[in-house]
Amino acid sequence: MIDIHCHILPGVDDGPKTLAESLELARQAEAEGITTIIATPHHQHPSFENSGPSVLRQVEEFNQALQEADINIHVNPSQEIRLHGEMIQHIDLGDVLPMTPESSYLLIEFPTNSIPRYATRLFYDLQLKGYTPIIAHPERNKVFAERPEVLYEMVANGALTQVTTSSLTGHLGKNVKKFTELLIEANLTHFLASDAHNLGERPFRFQEGYSVLEDVFGMDMVYQFKENAELLLNNNHVHMLPPEPVKKRKKLFSFF
Repeated sequence: MIDIHCHILPGVDDGPKTLAESLELARQAEAEGITTIIATPHHQHPSFENSGPSVLRQVEEFNQALQEADINIHVNPSQEIRLHGEMIQHIDLGDVLPMTPESSYLLIEFPTNSIPRYATRLFYDLQLKGYTPIIAHPERNKVFAERPEVLYEMVANGALTQVTTSSLTGHLGKNVKKFTELLIEANLTHFLASDAHNLGERPFRFQEGYSVLEDVFGMDMVYQFKENAELLLNNNHVHMLPPEPVKKRKKLFSFF
């Protein structure tokens, strides 16, 4: 299996602090059946920078450490890019990494409590340059939760989204879980990924997440999400079913 969103690199953001912790996290991934991880350290985050060249170097060093530790996981370099107005210029400078080398996909994070006004125009400009934005964990964004039609418009205009295993399993709260299910039901998300940071509160939960996905939505959805990760890894077009509006439910989003 492929995990397209993971903070596994040591000492670069709010993931593992040491190489030993990163290797333990990789062992958990291997035990869960994960074979490929796209490392997505925070970039242009208020607390973390992680430029493209630095991530490339760190991933190369970490893959060597994985081989020496006899852990059968391969890590690809990318970033979880905080939305910012100079993103296109930073892409041209090589500071922003797509999901895989030569890929057209970018993993983009919004602030938890807002959607910048320029987001729609920036997504349009990115798509004009041949890039497809993937919105990380929209189920945890206050604006999307209160106004899911904003997310619907973005997906209808070509954006993709990725929900988190811990959201689907209920570890981030019952309301986040319910909103995640509503997004899947409305064809407003296309990937399931771990966003793993550590072995404690934010592990992979890959097997559990896919088990819940199967129980609620059936094996066809499991196959679709897994295949989309493979298609992304090979820079092919992912499956996008026609998006539908989400019906807001009373008091569903009181957790913000």
